[in-house]
Amino acid sequence: MELYIDIAMIITSIALVLSVILQSKGAGLGGFMGGDAGSIFTARRGIEKVLFRVTIGLSALFFVLAIIATIVRG
Repeated sequence: MELYIDIAMIITSIALVLSVILQSKGAGLGGFMGGDAGSIFTARRGIEKVLFRVTIGLSALFFVLAIIATIVRG
C-alpha cells in the first residue's frame, strides 16, 4: 500500500511542478507564446483557466495523498 501511495505522490508532484512552471507569472500563457500581455491583471481564458484549475486540483490531490501517507505509516 505504501508503495502505491509513494508512486502516486511522485507522479502528482511532477505534474504539479510542470503545471506551475507552465503558468508564466507576469505574462500569462499568451505572452509565453509571443502574444502581448498589456496589463498585469487579466482574466484567465481558455487554456490558462484550465491550467489554473488543474493546478488547484493537483495541489489538493497532493495534500490528500500526504495525509493518507502519514496515516498509513503512522
